[in-house]
Amino acid sequence: MILRVGARFANRLPALLALGVPVLAGMGAMALLGAPFGHLLTNAAALVAGVVLLLLPLPVLASGRSGRLLVLFLLSLLFVPWIAGPDLAGVSRWIELGPITLHAGMLAIPALCVLGARDPDYAAPVFLAALLACLLQPDAASAFALTFAAVGIHHATRDWKMGVVAIAGFFAMLAAAVRGELPVVEYADRVLVQYAAANALLALGLFASLVGGFCLMALALPVERPARLALAGSLFGFSIMGVMANYPSPLIGYGAAAILGYGLALGLSTKAAT
Repeated sequence: MILRVGARFANRLPALLALGVPVLAGMGAMALLGAPFGHLLTNAAALVAGVVLLLLPLPVLASGRSGRLLVLFLLSLLFVPWIAGPDLAGVSRWIELGPITLHAGMLAIPALCVLGARDPDYAAPVFLAALLACLLQPDAASAFALTFAAVGIHHATRDWKMGVVAIAGFFAMLAAAVRGELPVVEYADRVLVQYAAANALLALGLFASLVGGFCLMALALPVERPARLALAGSLFGFSIMGVMANYPSPLIGYGAAAILGYGLALGLSTKAAT
């Protein structure tokens, strides 16, 4: 029994580190720079919830009919902001759950990438539907995350359809970028750029933690290569836009959506040791 529990923990250790290291590094940076305590509390609560999602026996939901139903649910989440708001200067990227506001793309796209990578017959139309939601919001960061996830799947499988999706995603990103940039949110958007102005070493440490999370997702997860590269590609896309423009920085910045989204995705992508 002890050996089985130890094996299950060891199997999930790369995923736990991929999620926990950048989130904890981001919380430490926020604390050092005087962020409101509520920001730290939000990220801490999201990390606890993300770890719970990661440790649950979720891989059973990642294949067959259950996986496709979950894909439909995640796709519907991407369209909720366009239908129900809230709206800010013509931009609708968020889901309101009482006092909590979550970025729809960061919540849904990581798991959508893992599920799409495991279902090659439907991956291309699923990604194209998600890109449509990104155009409607508009959300260049989510479009870029899907673009690099498609690049990752194409690199692993050489599926020409995912190459077409990657090209479409790049142009969707450009179209969304010219319509959807908002003012920067302190501690949430472009945190590497914000923090570099205050403390270059702190920003470098945060960057290293994010690169570490990316490498763990791409190389160390005990799961098939297309899913690993899709998940890492989505993190790369979100992160690049979080440097280039006023978009949230995943995991290292303030906000629960990315932490929950990657917790769910890592839970789906990590095969349980039996």
